[in-house]
Amino acid sequence: MNALTATPSQAALAGLLGWTLLLLLAMEVLRVVWVARGRVAPNEFRPDNANLSPFMQRLARAHANCIEGLPLFGGLLLLALATQRTGVTDTLAPWLLAARVLQSSVHLASTSVPAVNLRFAAFCVQLAIAMRWTWGLLVG
Repeated sequence: MNALTATPSQAALAGLLGWTLLLLLAMEVLRVVWVARGRVAPNEFRPDNANLSPFMQRLARAHANCIEGLPLFGGLLLLALATQRTGVTDTLAPWLLAARVLQSSVHLASTSVPAVNLRFAAFCVQLAIAMRWTWGLLVG
C-alpha cells in the first residue's frame, strides 16, 4: 500500500495512527526540550501534564482522545478491511479522519465555549460515522 494506491479506508486508518503518533511525538519533543533547558526534571512529568502549561495539558488530552477512539474507529476500519467490505467505510473514511484532526486541532487551540462546542460537534460526526459503519458491517 502506498498513498497513491491506498483505499480510503486504508488511508484513514493510516491517518488515524499517524495523527496519534504526531501528537505523541510533539508532546515528547516538547518534554525533551523542557528537560534539556532545566525547566522540568525527567521524573516530574505527569501523564496528563497537569504540572505543565495549559497547552501541554491540552496536548496530552488530545493525544489521549485519539488513543481512546482508536479501538473503536480503527477497529471498524480493520474489520471492513479484513472482511473486504470497505464499500461500507470508504465513502465516510476521509470524513472520519478530518473530524478527528479537527477535534484534536481545536482542542490544542482553545478551551473557549465555542471551541469546546466545535470540538464536540467534530466528535459527534465521528460517532455518527461509527454508528453508520457498525450498522453497515452488521446488517448491510
